Amino acid sequence: MKEHVQYLNEKQVATITGRALSTLRNERFLGKGIPYIKIGKSVRYKFEDLINFMESRRIETVQ
Repeated sequence: MKEHVQYLNEKQVATITGRALSTLRNERFLGKGIPYIKIGKSVRYKFEDLINFMESRRIETVQ
C-alpha cells in the first residue's frame, strides 16, 4: 500500500520557511531552491522535500 504524501502550496511553504513568495518564485525561475511540482499554473511542494531542504542547511553548533 502506498503511503500518504502531503503537498503544500507556495503560501504554506513561505509561512513555514519564512521566505518571501517572491523568493520562492525567483528560485523556481532560476531552477534553484526547493524541488516542486507544477500542474498547470498550480505549484506544489512535497512536504518531505521541504524538510530535506531545511535539514540540508542545518548548522551544527559547538557547545
